[in-house]
Amino acid sequence: MPPEKYTSIDYHTAGEPFRIVANLPVALEGPDVPSKRVFAMNSPQVERIRQILCFEPRGHVDMYGGFVTAPNDDGAHFGVLFWHKDGFSTACGHGTIALGVWALEHGIVQPDPTGVTDVVIDVPSGRVVSRVHTDAHGAVTHADFINVASYVISKDVAVQTARGEVAVDVSFSGAIYAQLDAASVGLSVTPENYGEIIAIGREIKWALNDSAHAQHPSDARLSGIYGTIVFEDLSTGGEVIQRNATVFADGEVDRSPCGSGTRARVATLTNRGFLTKGQLLQHGSIVGSQFQAVVLEHQQVDGDSAVIPQVTGTAYQTGEHTFIVDPRDELTPGFVLR
Repeated sequence: MPPEKYTSIDYHTAGEPFRIVANLPVALEGPDVPSKRVFAMNSPQVERIRQILCFEPRGHVDMYGGFVTAPNDDGAHFGVLFWHKDGFSTACGHGTIALGVWALEHGIVQPDPTGVTDVVIDVPSGRVVSRVHTDAHGAVTHADFINVASYVISKDVAVQTARGEVAVDVSFSGAIYAQLDAASVGLSVTPENYGEIIAIGREIKWALNDSAHAQHPSDARLSGIYGTIVFEDLSTGGEVIQRNATVFADGEVDRSPCGSGTRARVATLTNRGFLTKGQLLQHGSIVGSQFQAVVLEHQQVDGDSAVIPQVTGTAYQTGEHTFIVDPRDELTPGFVLR
């Protein structure tokens, strides 16, 4: 039997990897992207390919990527199914930024001569925009991620942990995030505390994942705690400055400030009165990379206050790959150690 081959174009957004697979050799069935996600989650073939591309030895425990697919309709350029080591997520901000940059740099979408090009993408949680900015020479400078409405679900939720009882806020921003002030458990968001941040993040996620606080109000497919944002406030004067480590899926740590997680923080900070429309949030990551975020508008969603935030960052290509799977390889589809 000849070896299997899978091709990808890899980017990183603020340090977080994103592996783009534009030609999946398996049909993703379903009338829209949310349905395609459900199909992928239940397809042994698609699951096997996800594992091959994400697991060691071709990937690693914190790998992230997406399968490009058809959009819901002709109002979007394409659709995408986001994936990580534990399955398929409903949203991914850093991936949306990377996809916008990829679409222009690889001719999928032609750049607008004004220097601002909207790449419209259907994702499992809705239709999003990667607004890509280019300079006079056509080179990408940065991209704005404009997502679905973001809002607070619950505030001051008590959670029992190994560090005692903690209080977290829960917000939806395409995925549902719990948010913990690092100082409340004696931590700061630095690489030295990496292991302890993972531990508390996982503990909070699984404590709340099946609770009423993790229920999406209108689409059960979006329910569940996707991640825990462990944040540290570094604000000075009138500037809102925070640093975070987002522990998503089951113990993965976002190297970027987390695109959809940043939006969750914008929703929470706005709800609590710490951020106003047009005011900038400087949002850092555990590795020192930065996103900027701002509220574009306020909306009502299911009778509750919501915001449309814009998150700004950029992405850079790191490689193009043809992955080989030898039929004799007993370690296929691969392995993870966490």
